[in-house]
Amino acid sequence: MAGSKPSADTIAAISTPPGRGGIGIVRLSGPEAGSIAAQLVSLRQPLEHGRARLADVLDAERGGVGHGEAVRIDEALVTWFAAPNSYTAEDVVEIAAHGSPVVLELLLRRSLDLGARLAEPGEFTQRAFLAGRLDLTQAEAVRDLIEAQTLTQARQAASQMGGALSRRVEPVKQSLVELIALLEAGIDFAEDDVDVTPADEIARRIAEQTPALTGLEASFGRGRIVHDGLTLAIVGRPNVGKSSLFNRLVERERAIVTATPGTTRDTVTERISLDGIPLELVDTAGLRDGLAEGLGEGLREGLEEAEQLGIARSREALADAALVLVVLDATQPLDEEEHRLLAAVEGRPALVAVNKCDLAAAGEAAEEVGGVRALRTSALTGEGIPALRERILALATGGAASEPGILTSLRHHQAIATALAALGDAAQANSNAIPHEMILLDLYRALWALDSLTGQTTSDDILNLIFSTFCIGK
Repeated sequence: MAGSKPSADTIAAISTPPGRGGIGIVRLSGPEAGSIAAQLVSLRQPLEHGRARLADVLDAERGGVGHGEAVRIDEALVTWFAAPNSYTAEDVVEIAAHGSPVVLELLLRRSLDLGARLAEPGEFTQRAFLAGRLDLTQAEAVRDLIEAQTLTQARQAASQMGGALSRRVEPVKQSLVELIALLEAGIDFAEDDVDVTPADEIARRIAEQTPALTGLEASFGRGRIVHDGLTLAIVGRPNVGKSSLFNRLVERERAIVTATPGTTRDTVTERISLDGIPLELVDTAGLRDGLAEGLGEGLREGLEEAEQLGIARSREALADAALVLVVLDATQPLDEEEHRLLAAVEGRPALVAVNKCDLAAAGEAAEEVGGVRALRTSALTGEGIPALRERILALATGGAASEPGILTSLRHHQAIATALAALGDAAQANSNAIPHEMILLDLYRALWALDSLTGQTTSDDILNLIFSTFCIGK
């Protein structure tokens, strides 16, 4: 699939984000990119590969290029990349003008009038993949880099774009091809006194490939977190300092904090980055049974309804969150609601912050509360906040260190899991003395799964689905 012939048509799109900016770029790719660009603008020098040329953007309705006197409406830099030395391996022209949507739309509209076609989402990168400039994991990393929200995500995407994942898979693929060739030769030339590969040799070769794939599959845990992030729900009874801790972690006054219990009536969310891991914090309403006691009946009913709705959303956030931070009050004993809450998070990725430690008696809090790790904190003084961040990060990543070439998408993980399952089936068939023809079916299944990872055997439907998630112009 990769390395196919260049496209016969020329595509065009605005490659910079919508809106106004200092610079805006219109990109063309295809056999007519150079000739269309020469008609779009008035070049001051002929195009030359890899060099930017000054040009004037002219008003097409008042003369235009080649139509007598015209009015210049902008100045642009035009860069031409001759095939195959371009991103798409086709002729590519980039016209960088001032970032006025009016000017960019004019350039795009005129390029379409001159024979170009509006690019589909991700079509520039898809052409790069089809031309063999990128494999599929590298093409997907282009999208990940554009969408990166943390520096860690950007680094991971850049590593994938550099082929880190492909380099981890390639040795396994090469060994599989060698084993398949060996078994095929034994079948084809069995009557010509070519030795049939012994079962122990087949078992050894299969076993050699399993650790590399197992390690790669295990990397999906951290890779998924780096790519997608996690949600952390901050829960507890009213007035224990949930919103104050939330603000400390966010590092700004995002949630309203008062001395009155029950101030938070609804969930408040904010995205932060912990050592490059995207984390969505959810501050929840306090959990309690007795509501709005001592108030007039009408006011009490209104407040009870509002707080009950807030508590219901808190329980939903607790159920949906990947991580849970239970906040307790160091100056108060545990109540029944807190015992139930600690029991509810038992066995889940959770930790306990015993807050208001600046008001409590001196001394260390217990390492565990209700079976969950505990940490003394003070949202007022900042005590314990750095340690809390570290524990949240360790809980999120499971303590796994970053490594190059990790799996970051479910598609990648499914391909590796399929390859491992196929190798397991091949090993089992070999140990049961199944004919080599049947073992080959499992080995080919493993090879096809790895090929689908990088794109050699990926169907057009899957390709279209992948590239449709890109932005237009990339």
